[in-house]
Amino acid sequence: MDTTGTLDEALQRLHTFGPERLGRLTNHAPMAVEALTTHGRAGAVHRWLDLYARKLEDFPAGSEPVTAVNWPSALGDPRRTADWIDCFGRELAERPWREVLTEWWPRLLPGLYGGSTHPVIRVGHAVRTLLAGEATEPRLAELGHGLGYWAARHRPIAAPAPLPGSGSAAAALDAVRPLAAQDGGFADRLPRVTGLPVWAATVTDPDEARRRLGELVRAATHRYATHGHGEETMLVHAATAPNAVLRSMPALPRALWVPSLRAAWTVSAAVTAMYAPRSPVAYAPPGPLTPDEVFERALAHGDEHVIKLADTALDVGDEPALAAALRAVDLSEPPGLG
Repeated sequence: MDTTGTLDEALQRLHTFGPERLGRLTNHAPMAVEALTTHGRAGAVHRWLDLYARKLEDFPAGSEPVTAVNWPSALGDPRRTADWIDCFGRELAERPWREVLTEWWPRLLPGLYGGSTHPVIRVGHAVRTLLAGEATEPRLAELGHGLGYWAARHRPIAAPAPLPGSGSAAAALDAVRPLAAQDGGFADRLPRVTGLPVWAATVTDPDEARRRLGELVRAATHRYATHGHGEETMLVHAATAPNAVLRSMPALPRALWVPSLRAAWTVSAAVTAMYAPRSPVAYAPPGPLTPDEVFERALAHGDEHVIKLADTALDVGDEPALAAALRAVDLSEPPGLG
């Protein structure tokens, strides 16, 4: 928990900018600065933001308010991003944040593929902060920005055909069939994911759902060490998207845990199908390092996805997860070099 006030300062600074740039690329800064402060790097936040500032665009203009009556027609319309963020700002000013999250989570969950999964990841970071400490105005506003971005980029998909599955999350991810044609961006590839292995489909107990989701996050994080070369940036989301759901579970009613597991599995498996390489490669990390040392290497690298995968790897906490974070450092081009 940040006690320096740096996170609130950074969020206030960032809320004058929009959640995207160039109409399609996500603003990762709110997620990255939350990870930095969580892991004791508050002193690096504003310096990192100064370097990231070239990737920020002004907050978009609104058109008309999103209301309790017209919200279904505005769902999934990125032109209404400002309207959605304003809507959640009003709701969070009037009601407890957990109440707002509980009402909207089942509405938004089917569309967590929108924005290449970044909106739900942003929400997961915001929820972690609120669960850890005081619900300050900037932190509540950040949840509103995340939920508004999710609503604006909401994108459901047709349920993939069930394919033969496996007992463990790791084996189920291994059973995912890579797309035959791995070209185009996330939005181009997603409709080609027509079948995914069945995993955890029979789970009905909320506690088992939470345990299975933790298993999935661990397996997807471990897998990055040997498969991240398929696409070093996008495969990060196979781990960070389900981890965002896992981080949000303590703030949600238990009745929502099972559907959350199913959605998290589908998105992690879909990202795996879209970007997985044809074969794994062995990876040996450069000697044993502590979690703090691994996170410091991610910060020194500077890329937002590297920082966020390291953040998830520290949640998992074992040596294979730390190796995955180091693999991201090795694979990813440092900011400003391309």
